[in-house]
Amino acid sequence: MGQKITIEPVTRVEGHGKVTIHLDNEGNVTQTRLHIVEFRGFERFVQGRPYWEAPVLVQRLCGICPVSHHLAAAKALDVIVGAGTGDGLTPTGEKMRRLMHYGQMFQSHSLHFFHLASPDLLFGIDADPVKRNVLALALENKDLAVQGVMMRKFGQEIIAATAGKKIHGTGAIPGGINKHLSAEDKERFLNGPAPMNIDTMVEWSQGALEFFHDYHEKNKAVIDEFVEFPSSYLSLVRKDGALDLYHGVLRAIDSNGNIILHDVDYQDYLKYIDEEVRSWSYMKFPFLKELGKQAGWYSVGPLARLNNADFIDTPLAQKEFETFKAYNKGKPSHKAMHSHWARLIEILHSAEKMKELLNDKDLMEGELVKKGTKKSEGVGLIEAPRGTLFHHYKINSQDQIVMCNLIVSTTNNNQPMNEAVKQVAVRMMSGKKEISEAMMNAVEVAIRAYDPCLSCATHALGQMPLEISLFKHDDLIDRKRNR
Repeated sequence: MGQKITIEPVTRVEGHGKVTIHLDNEGNVTQTRLHIVEFRGFERFVQGRPYWEAPVLVQRLCGICPVSHHLAAAKALDVIVGAGTGDGLTPTGEKMRRLMHYGQMFQSHSLHFFHLASPDLLFGIDADPVKRNVLALALENKDLAVQGVMMRKFGQEIIAATAGKKIHGTGAIPGGINKHLSAEDKERFLNGPAPMNIDTMVEWSQGALEFFHDYHEKNKAVIDEFVEFPSSYLSLVRKDGALDLYHGVLRAIDSNGNIILHDVDYQDYLKYIDEEVRSWSYMKFPFLKELGKQAGWYSVGPLARLNNADFIDTPLAQKEFETFKAYNKGKPSHKAMHSHWARLIEILHSAEKMKELLNDKDLMEGELVKKGTKKSEGVGLIEAPRGTLFHHYKINSQDQIVMCNLIVSTTNNNQPMNEAVKQVAVRMMSGKKEISEAMMNAVEVAIRAYDPCLSCATHALGQMPLEISLFKHDDLIDRKRNR
């Protein structure tokens, strides 16, 4: 029997899990696993509830991306109330929801990059844990830290103006939206004092990309070589192939960029996607049926979306997209840390989209809700900050939910995160007899590149210290803990 290293919990992600790394007697890594150890029950919790409650109920899955669950559920219920899918709503209904969604993307991506990821970039993987946090970032680079806080605040204000509250709002209802944008909100977002106006947000989004490009140029090994492995990629794209974070058709490509799921209607997702259960995790492992369990796993999220998209329909983000594509010579990028690059491009795109929508008169007037012939089943998909999010509901004749299936973004990224952990472990832990801080954080950095929301995947609550235990046979020979 060899050695066993346990990392529990993984820090600076939403929720918690643990990592175990098995070593043979020679100290070589033989197995790695990302364990999600909390049980998710939301698919059962909502059964028996009236269907119109779902968009509010499911937000309790997560306090970080409640808008994504809110909108995915509402999109599924649009189908049930006969309003169609995505672009079948009234212009006001669709555009208000889009503004809400781009506000969510903007604030969530800002939170992740500036608060969770940037300490790893600025201070390094082997830095003292005391420095790897946003407070140290504020001392090191005050402007960057302040911009991150204010960008997140702006996104939250957009959410409040469209959903009624910054967290757990009620704006999206089956078939549409429950309010127009007020004239006061439109004016303050467009012309309010800096920095809380959309022009400043666009400018700062460009500045964040300039920061990343400068860092990338000076630290290519960190960004390009830290973790890289071939993967298939899945996301929504607009029907013309453009990046669309709110609605579209399902596309998947293989590691060479060949389309393997050809822009299909997501109402039929069960024809193409299945989920595998493994005994050591409560989080399932989705895969493309045509390729099977072993070869059919895929990645989702910002990197997947940019790998899949043909173009971006906002000019500043499109220019950055062209640079991103050219860097990878037109092929998919498999570099995990390029997720941060893709995330920043989406921040800029979201800012441009918010500006476009804030100048649209349909947000101020027009019908809010559309309904038609009721159906008993509906599927809603949306590109959440962390990737493609599936909500699927069936109702009975009493309008009660009788079936709910959720495939959240982090679940879709389950196998890729395991692959990333394995690659880091093989490189940094083979042949080692002691656990270093660099080893501990390297595994976490690999997982954080996917911005996992383990709360969404498991409905986990609470915080625990980070702990790694190293075993040889059944004897504990080393343990590291930080809080």
